[in-house]
Amino acid sequence: MPTLLPRPYILSIEPYVGGESKIPGVNRIIKLSSNEGAFGVPPGAQAAYARLAAELHRYPDGGSTALRQAIAQRYGLDAERIVCGNGSDELIGHIIMAYGGEGTELVMSAHGFVMYDIAGRYAGCRIIKVPERNLTADVDALLAAVGPRTRLMFLANPNNPTGSILPQSEIERLRAGLREDVLLVLDSAYAEYVTRPDYDPGVALVEAGTNTIMTRTFSKVFGLGGVRLGWTYAPPHITDVLNRVRGPFNVNAPAMAAGIAALAEPGWVEMSVAHNSEWRAKLSDGLRAAGITVHPSEGNFILADFGTAERAKGADAALKSRGLIVRAMASYSLPQCLRITIGTAEECGMVLDALTGFLRGAT
Repeated sequence: MPTLLPRPYILSIEPYVGGESKIPGVNRIIKLSSNEGAFGVPPGAQAAYARLAAELHRYPDGGSTALRQAIAQRYGLDAERIVCGNGSDELIGHIIMAYGGEGTELVMSAHGFVMYDIAGRYAGCRIIKVPERNLTADVDALLAAVGPRTRLMFLANPNNPTGSILPQSEIERLRAGLREDVLLVLDSAYAEYVTRPDYDPGVALVEAGTNTIMTRTFSKVFGLGGVRLGWTYAPPHITDVLNRVRGPFNVNAPAMAAGIAALAEPGWVEMSVAHNSEWRAKLSDGLRAAGITVHPSEGNFILADFGTAERAKGADAALKSRGLIVRAMASYSLPQCLRITIGTAEECGMVLDALTGFLRGAT
């Protein structure tokens, strides 16, 4: 037994396990396990990244000034309220460390993004996971879970891995029902894929008050998961806190260059969203026709429910036999489900063929 030990609650953290990317003995791998963009990296972002190769000995701009200005211009925001980070995960960790800690509580929905739990435990927070209603966050239940020690509430909207979403009216009701000293964090990683008119990723609440923050990422529609790039939009006093605790050069120069170029790529988001909407519907309808329950999704993925964990494992094995990697959901207490990223038209067709074939053989 070692004498040097971490804080006791550190050992309660289950290490994060990302989506698989390899299958032994299979040459052509189609990875649909991490909700990466269907079309890869925007051409302009690839070129911008490559141009930085000869400048890698230079430190980056510590304030991500040009990137913040590009984000602000794209979304009509105040650049002074934006903080960029090494993926939104880094910023989520800073938020929790700054406003949580020992003696505080962090409230999240039962199937919310696992990093809230990991970062919360690291900070020493007590994590309260609130039951959902039909795999959708329940505002009344979330509010009922708030106690005198609650300081943070995290909500992914749309949610990963369920794909569910709350309309703006429910988000506003949630914020109105929270005390002023409870920080509401709206994780809007999949915001670009939402097409319904009653959706706001968090901008309105951030600008209307002092205790809501929005997190965003370049890892999904912009295809930059490999460079780790995310950002927050927050009231000035929270932005000030995050700038105090983040690293001095927490975003690398090639990531910034790629992010700026991705934001400016003509038609990229529109093409990606149109494709996602079309094939999310086609894949969902095809799987439902085959007898698989598919939960409604607003992200670039679907959650397929096979009824039992054993059947889900069989479906996963059938997909892997054809080189298709999706995400098993046992770590989210959904062992009967598989989360499937919306890939290209060919890839979605392959998933449908593999699963319909599996079901024919299983009956």
